[in-house]
Amino acid sequence: MYLPRHLRADDAETARLLSGLRAADLVTATTEGLFATFLPLIHAPAPDGFGRLLGHVARRNEHWRLSPVGESLVIVHGPDAYITPAWYETKTTTGRVVPTWNYVIAHLYGELVVHDDPTWLEAVVRALTDRHEATRPEPWSVDDAPRPYIEAQLRAIVGVELRISRMEVKAKLEQGEPAADIDGVIAGLRAEGEDASADAMSRARRR
Repeated sequence: MYLPRHLRADDAETARLLSGLRAADLVTATTEGLFATFLPLIHAPAPDGFGRLLGHVARRNEHWRLSPVGESLVIVHGPDAYITPAWYETKTTTGRVVPTWNYVIAHLYGELVVHDDPTWLEAVVRALTDRHEATRPEPWSVDDAPRPYIEAQLRAIVGVELRISRMEVKAKLEQGEPAADIDGVIAGLRAEGEDASADAMSRARRR
């Protein structure tokens, strides 16, 4: 990843991105070439190191069967938004502005481990389900479905785990721009309902 020092996300922004992870792109270099799968994942922190990413793919998805060449990569997308020059105060003074794109993104690298164990799989399915159902008025539980049905569904998937060995996290959020321009961009983003990007910019300017 192209990662200038001033655009490196701090620990707090990194933790926020990983704790809010919903789904991401798993990319593996294999003996058959590059293979990518978009899938729900959950981050399991560790007291030392970067922790693990846990998820599952369909058994019919050949991704888990292909022999990896080196590390796998998971790309985690945070908030992103188009930035129009119309929001910059500088537009009214010098006009020396152009469009850009703000974003937060993480590239997580590590060993891809496959799990074909029903107990491991069920624990991950429950963790993912509980995570995404937690805010619903009447959360659905794995236990709401008939047990034989759940067992059949578990046989149709395979677990994947990325043991994270290194990570690169970038937060391109107008760092270094004039305060008036940042104010204009934040206001413009909020006016268009891009609150997540506006919040990320507000946090970045306080660092």
